[in-house]
Amino acid sequence: MAMKIRLARGGSKKRPFYRIVAADSRMPRDGRFIEKLGTYAPLLPKDSEDRVKMNVERIEYWLGQGAQPTDRIQRMLEAAGVRPKTERNNPKKGTPGKKATARVEEKAAKAAAAAEAAAAPAEETPTEEAATE
Repeated sequence: MAMKIRLARGGSKKRPFYRIVAADSRMPRDGRFIEKLGTYAPLLPKDSEDRVKMNVERIEYWLGQGAQPTDRIQRMLEAAGVRPKTERNNPKKGTPGKKATARVEEKAAKAAAAAEAAAAPAEETPTEEAATE
């Protein structure tokens, strides 16, 4: 059985509240779980003690049994000092998407066309002066 330590959402609409649970990975997010391991209230201030409450002993037990924490739970465990901090690398995070890239290319093409148009009349002006003399 593939175990996960993850968040199960509760609370009303626009007022989230999460339980930290140990659950079978095949179960729905808010569905059946094996054990409640803590709570997470994201609406509370970040420095509040009640924002994240975890039963660290039980979490360590489930990690010892092979349960995999989700990314958000992993970050919470790192902040609590239970797990060592891991280096994350997302090289594509700062790169623009397809539409933004197309817009930049289109803007550059328009700027190049405008520069050519501005340079072309400047070159014709001396020839016109020569023709009038």
